[in-house]
Amino acid sequence: MEVHIGVLIVGAGPAGLATAACLVQINIPYVIVEREDCSASLWQNRAYDQLKLHLAKEFCELPHMSYPADAPTYIPKDQFMNYLENYIVCFNIRPKFQTTIESCSYDEGRNCWLSTACDMTTCMVLRYTAMFLVVASGENSAENIPLIPGLHGFAGEVIHSSRYKSGASYSGNNVLTVGCGNSRMEIAYDLASHGANTSIVIQSPVHVVTKEIIRLGMTLVQEIPVNVVDDFLVRMSNFIFGDLSRYGIVRPRKGPLLLKAETSRSAVIDVGTVGLIKNDTINVLGDISKIKGNLVEFEGKKERAFDAIVFATGYKSTANTWLKNGESMLNNDGLPNQEFPNHWKGANGLYCAGLAKRGLAGIAMDAKNIANDTLSNYHA
Repeated sequence: MEVHIGVLIVGAGPAGLATAACLVQINIPYVIVEREDCSASLWQNRAYDQLKLHLAKEFCELPHMSYPADAPTYIPKDQFMNYLENYIVCFNIRPKFQTTIESCSYDEGRNCWLSTACDMTTCMVLRYTAMFLVVASGENSAENIPLIPGLHGFAGEVIHSSRYKSGASYSGNNVLTVGCGNSRMEIAYDLASHGANTSIVIQSPVHVVTKEIIRLGMTLVQEIPVNVVDDFLVRMSNFIFGDLSRYGIVRPRKGPLLLKAETSRSAVIDVGTVGLIKNDTINVLGDISKIKGNLVEFEGKKERAFDAIVFATGYKSTANTWLKNGESMLNNDGLPNQEFPNHWKGANGLYCAGLAKRGLAGIAMDAKNIANDTLSNYHA
């Protein structure tokens, strides 16, 4: 069966939903397909129980719909899911779930994107012909676990953060968390709070801030140069946390906002982990050298035995597995060639939403840009 449409959106996470809503606002027809059986599957099925949005709600809204007036400043996972469900209803978004795009390529002769999809519930092959293609399958499509010598022979449990729900089942166990960013620190805190003997690997310099500090910084930087704001944020963080280098946590040379802008590396928002590190409830360890049975060897030949390792090491894009003519927009890793904010548009009506590592605010910008550009080039 072949379907002719204006826009094909691949992925029904926040990026795909935001793009669909913006297209609804300008009356451009679209189809949105999703390989999972629900929208925002990362949030619904692969997020730990205690997760909250790391940024204040004013920086986390999707286009054309605000949070309820009584919503907390920092939205919990369940309330964010309610927000997305209401968003879908508000804009009458109807994703085609359990539909996998198997291949997609641009037809120069017909000037359109030809996509082959499979409805996994019926095994029916679908073919879409679209003027525009939006890659909204996310930068968080597939688990990323680093290659560590001996990992496959580890005697305990190995789990990616996408399958971690709660520390309750790890009480009394020796657990190591590996990774970068907020997930690693939050999972370590959750594990320790549930009675696990928790250690954490911190491999590179990182800014540790409070949620109030980062909210203030994101507000100030709209009016004040980023270097001035960053200096203020670092001073505030040092005042609150003190010198963390003695605990194995070193600050980067660049300030938190500039570092985010240039490298997409976010500051870590402390949820109480630093306090547990300071009182030795959580141990900070260096790089892993190798694994032997249940023993993990760290730099300096230090060895520790663990019952479980949680990898909060992020995800990788899978767009290049099905997109055949995406080199104008995406690199070999399935991420944008161009730096933000010029990353969202490729050639021949190809777009991406949510691949710039700019969170929900970046998704909102991408969706609006795509809709506006589509409108200027669309012909029924």
